[in-house]
Amino acid sequence: MTLDRPPGVSIRTVHDVAGLAAVSDYFSFVWQTPRSAPPYPAEVLHSLVHAGGAVHAAYEGARLAGASVAVFGPDGDAYSLVAAADQGRGYAVKQAQRAWARGLGARTMRWTFDPLVGRNARFNLVKLGATGTEYLVDFYGPMADGVNGGDESDRLTVTWELAAPAPSYETTDRDTAPVTHTAPDGATLACRDLAGRHLWCRVPDDIVRLRAADPELALRWRYAVREVFTEAFAQGFRATGMSRDGWYTLSREAAA
Repeated sequence: MTLDRPPGVSIRTVHDVAGLAAVSDYFSFVWQTPRSAPPYPAEVLHSLVHAGGAVHAAYEGARLAGASVAVFGPDGDAYSLVAAADQGRGYAVKQAQRAWARGLGARTMRWTFDPLVGRNARFNLVKLGATGTEYLVDFYGPMADGVNGGDESDRLTVTWELAAPAPSYETTDRDTAPVTHTAPDGATLACRDLAGRHLWCRVPDDIVRLRAADPELALRWRYAVREVFTEAFAQGFRATGMSRDGWYTLSREAAA
């Protein structure tokens, strides 16, 4: 399988101790933790590889520019535990995971991400074509890293059909849909079409920056978006898209 990657970028499966230590350090840099307390210690990565998981890394020359970790679950499908990459390198890393998982017979891959990070939502739902299938409230409990500290750790599970083309969802114009929720900034947070097939929910422009500048306001956004998503998922909606201006599309086959 040919992997789509930028010129000058190579993807490697990492097995050696030094390479895994470098990946661990990279994750520390991304999540702003001390190297002495990385999100994924090198010895943990080594154990996961030894148990049949895979660590993929993107390199520009000798420089590490992205990495991911995946394992298999009891259902025989793959789970991505973590993935991070420099801008423009994430797609190549995820395609390497996909090729590895398909080569071992997996049909789907699942992972979680912070639903308030709009750029990650767009990458997962639009670029990769995954679908948000589960909303998890405060999934990890308190987190002490430099990116998530001071917030609650809600996560959206996405399911990526590895052999299928990216799904296409037709939606009506959100600008004409009735408003259902108001955001902490006083503008529209969510709206829903009259047919009950689609709803839209907005997230902040940059939740990481907002969290650092005004943690209380960031937490209010967390609770507001949580309310929309938990209600929608209970009614059979799934997250199917994300616009460039920060609006999720949630869809379902028919009104309940």
